[in-house]
This record gives sequence, C-alpha cells and structure tokens, in this order.
Amino acid sequence: MGKIIVAGIGPGSKDDITPAVLKAVQHADVVVGYKYYFQFINDIVPQWCECIDTGMKKERERAEQAFELAEQGKTVVVISSGDAGIYGMTPLIYEMRRERKSSVEIESLPGISAFQKAASLLGAPIGHDMCIISMSDLMTPWDVIERRIKAAAVADFVTAVYNPKSIGRYWQLYRLQELFLQHRAPSTPVGYVRQAGREEQKVKVTTLGQFDPEDVDMFTVLLIGNSQSYISDNCIITPRGYYREGSDSSMKPGQQIMINSFRTIESELNNRNLPLDHKWALLHAIHTTADFDMERILYTDPGAVASLYDKIASGKLTTIVTDVTMVVSGIRKGALERLGLEAKCYLHDPRVAEMAANQGITRTQAGIRLAVEEHPDALFAFGNAPTALMELCDLVRKGKAQPAGIIAAPVGFVHVCESKHMVKPFKSIPKIIVEGRKGGSNLAATLCNAILCFDDAAQLKPGRDL
Repeated sequence: MGKIIVAGIGPGSKDDITPAVLKAVQHADVVVGYKYYFQFINDIVPQWCECIDTGMKKERERAEQAFELAEQGKTVVVISSGDAGIYGMTPLIYEMRRERKSSVEIESLPGISAFQKAASLLGAPIGHDMCIISMSDLMTPWDVIERRIKAAAVADFVTAVYNPKSIGRYWQLYRLQELFLQHRAPSTPVGYVRQAGREEQKVKVTTLGQFDPEDVDMFTVLLIGNSQSYISDNCIITPRGYYREGSDSSMKPGQQIMINSFRTIESELNNRNLPLDHKWALLHAIHTTADFDMERILYTDPGAVASLYDKIASGKLTTIVTDVTMVVSGIRKGALERLGLEAKCYLHDPRVAEMAANQGITRTQAGIRLAVEEHPDALFAFGNAPTALMELCDLVRKGKAQPAGIIAAPVGFVHVCESKHMVKPFKSIPKIIVEGRKGGSNLAATLCNAILCFDDAAQLKPGRDL
C-alpha cells in the first residue's frame, strides 16, 4: 500500500516552499494538482515522476486519482497552494479515505498560507486574535458567510478575507465592507496583496472607509485590522501589547484601564462612524455613566469640542466657570495645570448669599451673575442647577455675557428640559448638551475633561492627566 502526502507549496514563490515539501516532491512517484500550480515546482520534480494536472474545480477527481495510484503502492504528493489544510485538498483527502474505507496512509505537510505571506508584506497586521473568512459561496450558503462576517466584525478580530471577488461574485465584498463599517471605524487599516510572492505581486495599504472593492480580484488576499491596528510608514501594525505595557513607564495603571474601557465602549456603539470630536465627548460621557443612552441624548454643535480645545490651546480661553463645586472637583487638576486654566465656582463666594437674599434668586443664579461680571467669556459648565443655566441664557440675550462655550447638563425634573432648550438658539456659541432630564455634575466635569484632552482623541488614548 502506498501513501498520499498532501503538501502546501506556499503562496507562489519558490523561496516560500518549506524544506519538508521540497523533499516530498523530490521523492514522489506521482504529483497531482491543479495545473496552474505546477509552474511553481517544475524545476524540483524528478524526471521519473508522473505529473497529473487538472483544471479548476476538479478537486474530487484529483483526490480519486491520488487514491487509485496510492492503492497501487505509489507515493503520491497532492499539492495545494498556500497551506493545504486551509481551503485546500487536505480535508477532502481525509473525507475520501473515510468514504472509500481505504487504508492508505495520509501525511499532511503544512505550507505558508497566503494570509501569512500577505501579512508579512503588509507589516505586522495579525499580531493579535484573528480569523479567516472565504467569500466563495460555491459550497457555503451566503447567509452563513454573512453571519460569520458579522461575528468577526463585532468580535474585533483581525480578519483575513480569501476569494474576495470573481467575475460572477461582484457584490459580496461591498456587503462585507458595509457590515464591517457598522462595527469598525472608517479609519480601520485595510491591506491587500495580489499574487503574493509572485512576479505580479501588488501590495496596498488603505482604510476601511477608503477601500475600493473594485481594486481586488480572485488572486487577492484582504486583511482588515482590529480597533487597535494602525498604519505607520505604509505598514499595518496590530499591537500584541508587550511594547506598550512593557516600555511605557509613564503610563499609569489607571490610564491603561481607561484606554481599555474606551476601546470597549467604542466597539459597542451603535454607530461608530461619528465625527471625532463628538465621539470623544460621547466616549467620556458613557465611560462616566455606563449609560449607552448617551449615544441618543448627547448633543454637540459641529466642531464644538475641537474649537473649544483650540481656544484653550491658543490661550484665548483661560477660565471655566461651573454652577456647583462638584463640577470643579471632577475636572482634572493635571489638565488645568498643563493648559494654564482656572476652574472656579462662585457658589460659596461671600457675596452670593447676600445677592440671592436681596434679589430673591437662587444662590446658583447669583453665582452666575457674579461670574459673568468677572469672566463673561469663560466656558460655562452646568451639572446641577437649571436656574443657573437659565440665568446665563438671560444674560447672553441681554448682551452681558459672551461665553466661549456652554456645557448644559443639569439634572432633575423642574425646568431642566426647558433650560436646555433655552441654550440652543445661541448659534454662535459652541454647545454640548445632555438632552432631557439626565445630566449631573459628573457628566459636566467629564465633558470638560474631554475638551481639555482632545489632542489625545485621534489615538483614542484618554487619561493622560489622571
């Protein structure tokens, strides 16, 4: 009785054929394979060896021939590109042995898979958990493939895509891109390699949002990064964690926890395709409250967070005024010192109680009146008192206050919603509003912090000033 050796000959370059596979081919009595692949091993096949090549989609016929020859006592090498166990001949050979009730010995020799070769050409995109999905629906129903695509996208796997496109299969890759964009940021790195390891090799790095499915064909392997992947020097890197955790001694444990929390929150957003400054404020709000309803109720004027950060960075904005002391307590002192800012609340100013009593207003209203006299162009942050927010709106309408921005997050049941509606007509003032009854000092403070560290948003690296 002979033997069948199923061998992966790698992606196409002779340099990528393993020594074990070279030895097997050089000592074979017969080599069986798809005719296209023989060009990669012609110079290593011995003269006495019989070569049986067949066309595409003739896998079963090739397997049957291999068994017939092996049962005659010959050593038969069945070749597949890449690794024969990955979308290759190995599973079919084992299934056929069971079907034939054959006693032929089978040996499987691994090869360098196309996704591994592509990854090496793209940098280091598969440094963390990954999966492989074939887009071919010849033997797998499309609804099953789509479920697998969704699962990979939701689970944040680095994903290799085989058989991405063919003449008759033109729309499926567009659907994959659509599904991934529901769970991954448009900036997610994407790399693809056509004819990896061969003379026609083509390597390209882009992003999920800019990726054009028309630029690939059936000879292309696609790699989609995870939420931690990034592009550097036209390479894709997916960190394993060692470098970041082992060498960044400046990062405090609390910051690493916060970074991981933000990544978790981002992965669970219903819509990740948001403007960066709005997303940054939203991530802070959800992190503070663990309330994903913030995705629905947090409103920011377009560019509000970015423009307020620019005012601070340029020195035009130097003061944050809050309605209650709890908001000041939650604003990071390290960030205030780093940026040369002062955060203050007038609630306990000795003048406030007298003004409130004499004018028949709340102490928080009186505090805002005093604040506007001294800092009419401050960033005003409200996390408790709707009457204080209403007071500021009245002073703006009278021309006595020109706030650099307003954070409107008072909480409660009386005048809360109305106070937030009163802010919206001020088109020229950047606003961040927690709609409805929800809010709180913690929210107002964290939204201030989101502004103060906006320069960390692009890297999704919060917590510098913890």
